[in-house]
Amino acid sequence: MHIPVLKEEVLHFLQPEEDENFIDCTAGEGGHAEVILKRNAPKGKVLALEWDEEIYEILKEKESERFLPVNESYTLLEEVVREKNFFPVSGVLFDLGFSSYHVDFSRRGFSFMRNEPLDMRYNKKNPLTAYEILNAYKEKDILFILKKWGEEDYAKEIMQNIIKKRKEKAIETTSELVNIVKKSIPVKERKSRKINCATKTFQALRIAVNGELLGLRAGLAQAEEVMEKGGRMVVICFHGGEERIVQDFLRSSSLTVLTKKPIIPTYEEVKKNIRSRSAKLYAAIKK
Repeated sequence: MHIPVLKEEVLHFLQPEEDENFIDCTAGEGGHAEVILKRNAPKGKVLALEWDEEIYEILKEKESERFLPVNESYTLLEEVVREKNFFPVSGVLFDLGFSSYHVDFSRRGFSFMRNEPLDMRYNKKNPLTAYEILNAYKEKDILFILKKWGEEDYAKEIMQNIIKKRKEKAIETTSELVNIVKKSIPVKERKSRKINCATKTFQALRIAVNGELLGLRAGLAQAEEVMEKGGRMVVICFHGGEERIVQDFLRSSSLTVLTKKPIIPTYEEVKKNIRSRSAKLYAAIKK
């Protein structure tokens, strides 16, 4: 079941009022958009961007005069806003975590808990897959991905075992990749980690396949541009790479930061939704 992360905190910082318009740049299954629409009635709208075609089709079923889903990436935010003549904009939300749908239903290899093909694409028009990275990329490039975007301490060992395995046969499934990761990380280290030992490797590959961090700063800058004065931006990050980009953007932007420290989920929320455990929320206002 889809549960929007930090729902009350998002509402607190966006402060949606009657008839105001908002943009959800990473709509997912529409959980955040739904609660915003309850606050900005009767005429306020939500423009919902979703890059994944399958999730977009789910959102399309909910389309109305007030809820406007678009199958596009936030890297083209300004273009979409102009095309839809979606003004004025009172606030913009980025929830940078991947959707529960990707894990539970997509069958594209996002989860290390399921044995699925190594795809990991949000959008099927994207020619790059996790399979290609693992079986065709050079050693140094795989090492870079695991270190940079997975922040994996055992990146070198995992890379070496990937190269060794693919010389025997192509690495085709998530289960094969999980076994490689397990073999690469000492048992003591695996047991001491609070997260599954494969989490960082899967995260790194997902980011690499979808170019998640490459377009983030551009998306944030476009969001700042389309907001009216007094408009609020809320960004939810889930790992260090995203967080550093967001922090750097906020420092260099003209926005006034509202969160001295990132807002994190309560213990109660994490108990209800374990996928929220690494979330960090940043908020800012356009003066």
